[in-house]
Amino acid sequence: MRPIAAVTLALALAAVLALAAPAHAFDWGEMLKGVVNKSGGQSSASGVDALSGADINAALKEALTRGADAAVAQLGVKDGFLRNPKVKIPLPPTLKKADKALRMVGMGDEADELVVAMNRAAEAAVPEAKALLVDAVRQMSLADARQILTGGDDAATKYFRKVSYDKLEQRFLPVVKRTTDKAQLAAQYNQLAGQAAQLGLVSARDANVEGYVTRKALDGLFFVIAEEERAIRKDPLGQSSRILRSVFGALGQ
Repeated sequence: MRPIAAVTLALALAAVLALAAPAHAFDWGEMLKGVVNKSGGQSSASGVDALSGADINAALKEALTRGADAAVAQLGVKDGFLRNPKVKIPLPPTLKKADKALRMVGMGDEADELVVAMNRAAEAAVPEAKALLVDAVRQMSLADARQILTGGDDAATKYFRKVSYDKLEQRFLPVVKRTTDKAQLAAQYNQLAGQAAQLGLVSARDANVEGYVTRKALDGLFFVIAEEERAIRKDPLGQSSRILRSVFGALGQ
């Protein structure tokens, strides 16, 4: 049947049925949409366009929450940073010479202790992120969610970083400082880095150990969150959550 004839027939049938039943018993839009679709006309919305703002918002919030949970669980424990080569905190590259000098005079153990202390400080600070990250999730708007959904493999992580970084830095810094203060070489790090900064060899931001460790800890935190986000986007249908399967699965349609 031709498209025009099909639509005409549908309208005529609807008019007859309307005489025998209340108007609210029919979904006129859906009836006509179905006829037009079957007759070769425009198709109904599919993929991301078919998703409601509420579903997108719910899926992004769940994905972000999962990322935050994974990051805290992996990094906020003993050896969470130290035994993970992807996030382990080393001495700044420009202080490698100082590290070599220490080893040459038999102080290699002290240098190693400083690296351990820096990573322990990061591990101690990470659990502080949970409440702030959850708060950032709650504040995400529907407009943010739709933009994040189609923004790339790590768009949600970038949103997290943008809205929560400064607060996280303020929360991490005192925790890191308490931990690094326990290491006897923390003061030596600050002295060496401070001198190197004056010569332009180390950025001013890295001139003290607590500032350096705080930033590296946050880098590790967002790295793990991004990995979790990529995993969800790569295999949405493999997720246990219905909302994640539905929303992220729509990206491939």
